[in-house]
Amino acid sequence: MKNAVNDGVWSGSWVAERLGVELEGDDGLPALLGLALRRNPKRAHLLVSNVLGKHVPQSPSVVYGHGFRLGRRVRELLGEPEAARAVVLGYAETATGLGHSVADGLGLAPYLHSTRRPVAGVARAGGFEESHSHATSHLLLPEDRELLSGHGPLVLVDDEFSTGNTVLNTIRDLHERYPRRRYVVVALVDMRSADDIARMERFADEIGARVELIAAACGTVRLPEGVLEKGQELVARYEFGCGSHVPGRAVPRAPLGAHQSGQVVRVDLRWPHGLPDGGRHGFTPAHRARLEAALPEMAARIADALPTGAGRVLVLGFEELMYAPLRLACELEQLVAAEVRYSTTTRSPVLAVDDPGYAIRTRLVFPAHDDPADGPGERYAYNVAGSGFDAVVAVVDSVADTPALHAPGGLPARLAAHTPHVLLAVVPSYVPGPLSSPERPAMLPEPLRGPAFSSYAPEEVGWLLQDLSDVTLEAPTEEREEAIQSGGAHYAESLPVEYQPSEQYQELFHTALDASAARIAQAVGVVTETVIAERSPRPVLVSLARAGTPVGVLMRRWARFRHGLDLPHYAVSIVRGRGIDANALRWLADRHDPRDVVFVDGWTGKGAITRELAQAIEEFEEKEGITGFDPEIAVLADPGSCVRTYGTREDFLIPSACLNSTVSGLISRTVLRADLVGPHDFHGAKFYRELAGVDVSVAFLDAVGARFPEVADTVDMAAKELMAEDRTPTWVGWQAVERISEEYGIHDVNLVKPGVGETTRVLLRRVPWKILARSGAGADLDHVRLLAEQRGVPVEEVGELPYTCVGLIHPKYTRGATGADGRAVNV
Repeated sequence: MKNAVNDGVWSGSWVAERLGVELEGDDGLPALLGLALRRNPKRAHLLVSNVLGKHVPQSPSVVYGHGFRLGRRVRELLGEPEAARAVVLGYAETATGLGHSVADGLGLAPYLHSTRRPVAGVARAGGFEESHSHATSHLLLPEDRELLSGHGPLVLVDDEFSTGNTVLNTIRDLHERYPRRRYVVVALVDMRSADDIARMERFADEIGARVELIAAACGTVRLPEGVLEKGQELVARYEFGCGSHVPGRAVPRAPLGAHQSGQVVRVDLRWPHGLPDGGRHGFTPAHRARLEAALPEMAARIADALPTGAGRVLVLGFEELMYAPLRLACELEQLVAAEVRYSTTTRSPVLAVDDPGYAIRTRLVFPAHDDPADGPGERYAYNVAGSGFDAVVAVVDSVADTPALHAPGGLPARLAAHTPHVLLAVVPSYVPGPLSSPERPAMLPEPLRGPAFSSYAPEEVGWLLQDLSDVTLEAPTEEREEAIQSGGAHYAESLPVEYQPSEQYQELFHTALDASAARIAQAVGVVTETVIAERSPRPVLVSLARAGTPVGVLMRRWARFRHGLDLPHYAVSIVRGRGIDANALRWLADRHDPRDVVFVDGWTGKGAITRELAQAIEEFEEKEGITGFDPEIAVLADPGSCVRTYGTREDFLIPSACLNSTVSGLISRTVLRADLVGPHDFHGAKFYRELAGVDVSVAFLDAVGARFPEVADTVDMAAKELMAEDRTPTWVGWQAVERISEEYGIHDVNLVKPGVGETTRVLLRRVPWKILARSGAGADLDHVRLLAEQRGVPVEEVGELPYTCVGLIHPKYTRGATGADGRAVNV
């Protein structure tokens, strides 16, 4: 079998012939694995992966692709919302980069890898032993222990499973401290015996958890009697006869502009400040987003430092530092014409034999240079010498950039004997700071879910809010309006008294729901199909609390009904003039790819929230360095022509606008007040449990969802037609609002509330002056007319109006204002 380095001969044949070792299993195993001999008293043979990027230089895209595809398989196995709650744990040292790649493929799950490097000031959160390894103790040093203590699945990643003992040791240790219901074990190859497999099954039963396994290939290694002794004899015989010396070549001058230190050209990567170098202390999706944004420029700096005409380039990582060099190599592979390969140095002592049928043909030996806990010792780089590399880019972390590295026998010097160009890139070693420090906020809490918070089922939505139910926040409507217009308070600093609908109004709601359920169902279907087709095949729905939340739940239900998808759905706060909750964005970026996030709202009015969100996202990206969020909102109705993703642009009655909390999971409008919401808190809201008797939140969802089957075919046609149209926003609604503001002497667009939904809000929460209704508007305005009559607010028929109606708030409101009939305006 041909592998990447050994000239068409299977790189396990040398060991197989001399020790009688047999590799059995999937047809693809010989392409994935070779064999070598360890200098290890516990195990004679070593399975050498051709796609791991550790011992065998390989294309970085091949290495990354294997891990990423395994992550996709885990995602399919778990499904949503389990995949969104998963944490990935990789094993040091060989699988740190593989585990990280799996985390990327899973959907940007938080990632942690074990380490053999103690870090001063970081407490151990766990550990385990690797029985067959030359270096056994694994430490777990997460900056945030919630990575281990969460309730979602734990995905454990190693390069191979020989017996499964290491995995059992890991799960046993962690399950005692942080029990979970589900574990998924991932490897490139699963080489366990039937007895090993049975032992893992018994172990899962004992701890009462689900343990599943995914591997790229499966097989077994057949070992004859006495193989350990025979292997040790072979190692002793060949130890000093292996060929790893290739005549050295002179190192030319470094390219102009590069900083030269002896024979080594240093490349300043300009690594982003504060970005972890890997998963030793945890690596979140937000960290990955920062890394992705910086990779092109960092790889370009390496490319600029390479010699002109280089044909073969090796990016060489350093022990546990595998992922950062791998991602740099992937990016470099896209930038240069040279053949780029990737591998890393290692602690593992392996015999080298220069034979095409042996996996480790050459070995470079150099002293440890990172002040290891186990003291001075040897380190190794395999299959580098004699491979014809025109340049080697060594990537180490700053802890390893020591005098020992640059000593005459150090890694760069050893490399220089076998390649004309040696480049050195140093990544700053990340050291966690105190979680309680102002610069490093504590880990944000998990979302609030029903029934403890809201009347929605827990899987329907997670609220990225803090519960302020015990705080008195309501104020009389007149007092709130006066404070808001005078500039004495922001509208988000208090809540209006919850409107209690009359029996007549409740009947009107149910009548409107019966009449419009199919129309809403079609709009839900169209906007969801548009999102899945154009925005993300597996979107993360993020509704703007609270009007957007029923829509987000309905879109989630449609995705499940039509596509079998269980989409994650969260609700976040956005406040006009204050922006979106930045802590909620950080939480989302930590757990999801920001590019998959789709913001959801019920409808657009004049587009103020659309503009607010776009500005807030821009400011967030500049401040946090986290990119990828698309600020465009997906809505049911876009009468103001403010967005491209919508179900319809008609201004019609969406019954969820008729009520407040009782159609929105019993959740209040969100609150942002400095004495209640700190810089590292989510925005707040209240759960009105006492209104459960009149709650119609689930009834509204069920009524609309029941109409999904009858509109399915219509949705398919409407969605195709819509996606073929030019949907560029015209902002016609904003223009109309500006005109109305001037014509009616208001001179403040914030006091003009266009559309059925916004007009309803005015009548329920604010002190309205008058309602403008489009001539000929029918049943869509029945509830508006009823509310206006109850509050003594005039309804004025208008001919030229892009909306069905517009609510006006008088700019000169003062306490004691009256309606058109002279009565005091009260709720």
